[in-house]
Amino acid sequence: MGLEIERKFLVKGDYKTQATSSTRIKQGYICSERGRTVRVRLRDTKAYLTIKGPSRDNGLSRYEFEKEITFDEALSLFALCEPGIVDKVRWLVPAGNHTFEVDEFFGENAGLVVAEVELSRADEFFIKPDFIGKEVTGDRRYYNSQLRKNPFKNWNGQTASDGSAE
Repeated sequence: MGLEIERKFLVKGDYKTQATSSTRIKQGYICSERGRTVRVRLRDTKAYLTIKGPSRDNGLSRYEFEKEITFDEALSLFALCEPGIVDKVRWLVPAGNHTFEVDEFFGENAGLVVAEVELSRADEFFIKPDFIGKEVTGDRRYYNSQLRKNPFKNWNGQTASDGSAE
């Protein structure tokens, strides 16, 4: 816990054959105001409550606190969430010394696939696998809390792999 440093990219090719595992994630937001989010997440059979602070460094880093809660607590907290649930499968894909988290979205965000890599420093070197496309770090449209409010299906002609204009 503490400072989260990550970069986010669109995905343009096959990642599933390189993945070592996958997990289904459903999450809702109790608060998704600019500068702070409070999220409830179901991840297979586990549940988490996460608080994130404002983005810094053009979206590269921000404070994050996460605590595991019971599945029943999470189900109760979903009743307090703002409308809209984010539903996705997260694939873990190793690349060099890092692991990319590739999120394949469903429901209103179907067709969108993004990859994130967590770093220990903003300038840390990492290997980009072939499936990594355009960088979208700091682009608020790709924040899960924003995908809940403005789902990918509403992006008027945007494709998940090219980052073309809305």
